[in-house]
Amino acid sequence: MTNKDLADLIFPNIKSTIKDLEERYPERNLNPNAMVTRFAPSPTGFLHTGSLFTSLVSYRFAKQSGGVFYIRLEDTDTKREIEGSGAELVKQLKVFGVIPDEGYISDTEEKGSYGPYKQSNRSEIYNTVIKYLIEIGRAYPCFATSEELAKLREEQTARKEIPGYYGKYAIYRDYPIDEAYNRIKNGDPYIIRFKSMGNHNNKIAFHDEIRGDLELTENDQDIVILKGDGLPTYHFAHLCDDHFMHTTVVTRGEEWLPSLPIHLELFDTLGFKRPRYAHFPVIMKVDNGVRRKLSKRKDNEAAVEFFLKSGYPKYGFIEYLLTIANSNYEEWRDQNKDKSYNDFMLSFEKMSLDGALFDLEKVESISKERMAYRKASVLADEVLDWASIYEPEFANRISRNKEFFTSILNIEREKENPRKDYAKYSDIYPIISFMYSDVYDSIDKSSLDLTVKVGKKDTKEVSKAVVVEFLKKYMENYNLDVTEEEWFENMKQIAESMKFTSDRKAYKENPDEYYGQVGDAAGFIRLAIAGRKSTPNIYYVQKILGYDEVLRRVNVTIDILSK
Repeated sequence: MTNKDLADLIFPNIKSTIKDLEERYPERNLNPNAMVTRFAPSPTGFLHTGSLFTSLVSYRFAKQSGGVFYIRLEDTDTKREIEGSGAELVKQLKVFGVIPDEGYISDTEEKGSYGPYKQSNRSEIYNTVIKYLIEIGRAYPCFATSEELAKLREEQTARKEIPGYYGKYAIYRDYPIDEAYNRIKNGDPYIIRFKSMGNHNNKIAFHDEIRGDLELTENDQDIVILKGDGLPTYHFAHLCDDHFMHTTVVTRGEEWLPSLPIHLELFDTLGFKRPRYAHFPVIMKVDNGVRRKLSKRKDNEAAVEFFLKSGYPKYGFIEYLLTIANSNYEEWRDQNKDKSYNDFMLSFEKMSLDGALFDLEKVESISKERMAYRKASVLADEVLDWASIYEPEFANRISRNKEFFTSILNIEREKENPRKDYAKYSDIYPIISFMYSDVYDSIDKSSLDLTVKVGKKDTKEVSKAVVVEFLKKYMENYNLDVTEEEWFENMKQIAESMKFTSDRKAYKENPDEYYGQVGDAAGFIRLAIAGRKSTPNIYYVQKILGYDEVLRRVNVTIDILSK
């Protein structure tokens, strides 16, 4: 009885060889410097922010080198799989412009010549390679029960030895072929393990694209490569996939570094060329003064869906991730304000070795900056697309009069230093909703805020009669067919005629001699027109609303204050 007999018994239907697979999946015809990278998610839930970061960086390296970026679905963990989550991951990546050149698109769609791109459909490939490993004596069936494995762990713990299935603890490693053959024929349950030739007392040298030259402990564990359900483990499946799909650079989180010696030994045993590896630092968060990984369970911002639903612009979020990816991105952006972030060339050398702290305030700051420089028509389209999914009532308002909405967005936009009011699409409606007449009419105006500041801390209330008189004079002299500067000067003269001063020093020294400052008077115009003192530039607000609507709103306010 030989290893080949054992292999034929376990895989009677596998007739292909590794050579056949090499011919089926030939080397890619690419420039020598072109990178083939991939994103290989498991369909076990939502797209994690860390996964978006990894896939974005992988995608960019492929694109800037003239290479290929593909998606592979690693769906061999059937117990944790969530139906439909794989396709949802791809859909969310597409929102951020991470679109694969080939690979898994959905459960019913793939593209490319190196598939299938779902691991659950690649069993012939895995079984062909495992059969070969059994034939050469580098893989074997293991019949260890859960009780036997528990006993091994107890013994290792008592002896304070490294836990695992290796050396003398690999009890079926040298099991007689005849006995293994007969047990399999009799239907005994088993798994397949890789037979390691390593020694944990030895070190191996390795170069990581980000971390440089490393020394790692050699693998000596006889890891499981085929589970009892007939599906391969991640360690084994990803190795076969990266080889036959010709991945040149494996990009993944640093949590996989301890497993790297296993993967390298598998590559070397099979005579496969090792890919390059780049292990990214994980994204961290400070929680009660302690740094920890961004958590799916604890942190809203761990889910990409949080940013999509909140309406953060994809370009703002991408640029934030690029600041995490490369330390020189912000300097590049300051020097290239008019360029697309796609023009930035990522570099492994500029990646941090420490986990970046996730900074939501910085996401908002970058998003505000980027949104401020979008053309109003472009931003209006973006907001409508977002609102159509997440805020349908808002979307209906926009659609009914898109020109009106665009004009609101354009307030103080086309200038050297535009206003930066919005960090995300969901910020917009609460700020500008008063522009819609029905919303304005629904605002409770029974207790309007007529207070003004006196110094830094104190306030005083201006009488209703004074505010009414000021609003009447303002409308009697109403004229917006002038520049903003001329309009303000006219309003200022009216305010000063009613003891609202433009002299800050005089007001500070003698606040009781004045009702307030000119800015306070402008605040009462805002209060009348918007039902609040804080609005976008009130000159342009009035231009957009038009005289009739401004007059109506001011009269409504006067009526309320006169009662």
